[in-house]
Amino acid sequence: MKKPGIVIARAVFPQVIERLARHFDVLSNQGDDLWSPPELAGKLQGRVGLLCTASERVDAALLQACPALRICANMAVGYNNFDIDAMTARGVLATNAPGVLTETTADFGFALLMATARRVCESEHYLRAGLWTRWRYDLFAGADIHGSTLGILGMGRIGQGIARRGAHGFGMRVIYHNRSRLDAATEVDCGAQYVAKEDLLAMADHLVLVLPYSAESHHAIGAAELARMKPTATLINIARGGIVDDAALAQALREGRIAGAGLDVFEGEPQVHPGLLDVPNVVLTPHIASASMSTRLAMADLAADNLIAYLTRGEASTALNPSVLSAGTTS
Repeated sequence: MKKPGIVIARAVFPQVIERLARHFDVLSNQGDDLWSPPELAGKLQGRVGLLCTASERVDAALLQACPALRICANMAVGYNNFDIDAMTARGVLATNAPGVLTETTADFGFALLMATARRVCESEHYLRAGLWTRWRYDLFAGADIHGSTLGILGMGRIGQGIARRGAHGFGMRVIYHNRSRLDAATEVDCGAQYVAKEDLLAMADHLVLVLPYSAESHHAIGAAELARMKPTATLINIARGGIVDDAALAQALREGRIAGAGLDVFEGEPQVHPGLLDVPNVVLTPHIASASMSTRLAMADLAADNLIAYLTRGEASTALNPSVLSAGTTS
């Protein structure tokens, strides 16, 4: 019996390909070429599954061009590359990879916070340029983390992980804002206090963004929000590009209206707003918050699990549009 065909859109761990090949005819992209939408549509012809990253857009046009497609498994927790309504309308299952990257991403968020607050990258560039000739009392003096106020916008799994690190590891006062308030027991576990967004902006010494991207959260941090922040505050974005107005942030950094920023995500990435590239008080990383080998393997394995479970048994553990599940089996 002929195996159903799937596409792996980006380079992935060989052992994941081997596991999927036991069940499917696999077309993989180990050369890691960046396929255009028409190229991706061409690769998907006659194939029922797609393992993809946030780089691949699945929208109505792609779905129209690929009538055999049954499931798209994102190797990421974020899924703003998916048009969920269009996928549901065509009976295509969407899955993501939450949970497995929570602690690694929270670790990195805290690393980015610390590097920004303590001016680690600025001082390294200074040293590498041969500018360090003597010590001064105020040489790259940054902001303390212990005992300061940590603000978190978005309080899902990753936000809670950052809150625990701040409250229990660094003795920080933790405040947060979220669409819905956490239950009392979770607030106690995180050492976190719920506040209004306006108060979060005004009170935080270090503000970390961990909210999902949507039309409602687009430019959740823009010029008006930056103006509410302390001039000594730092802003950390490990959520998604587009949540911050990068142009407004670059201007605020240049004018010293906030002390610094740490950014792992950007509007229009991999392009970065040019205004962010020539200001010294920003730490920039290329969307690597989940980038430990064990976590990236777990993300790929979860995407593969969903492909196998759905296309063989009509099941999936992290369905984003579960109404589609009832139509799932191909064998």
